[in-house]
Amino acid sequence: MRIAMTSDHAAVGLKAALTDWLRAEGHEVEDLGTDGEASVDYPDFGYRLAGHIAAGKAERGVALCGTGIGISIAVNRHPGVRCALVSEPLSATLSREHNDANVIAMGARIIGIEMAKACLTAFLTTPFGGDRHARRVGKLGQPPV
Repeated sequence: MRIAMTSDHAAVGLKAALTDWLRAEGHEVEDLGTDGEASVDYPDFGYRLAGHIAAGKAERGVALCGTGIGISIAVNRHPGVRCALVSEPLSATLSREHNDANVIAMGARIIGIEMAKACLTAFLTTPFGGDRHARRVGKLGQPPV
């Protein structure tokens, strides 16, 4: 699977570990930055990831920051992207099954590497449930003004 990854400075270590693990699992991973611990603005990286996913350059995305909150808000500003903030595998599973999430966000200061791997495994292996959920998901990219 083609996966795009991004993080701010607070999660660059988690991003590197997950990137290595995903590649070892056979996935094609594109790292969209940041590359160091110098302070950066998470919206810039969230917007970059959202554009990448919306353009079809990757099938799924992973957004990381200290808590996962800020970057998930940034990613979700794009109407073609559905980003779920998760911290355990059940939420990751349901984000796919019910919401057809194409991006997950996690917080490097909230969860460790093994829990992040468990969340990613659930996210990458769970199909969208369709049926009644499809109508609801269709509305997510078209909010009333």
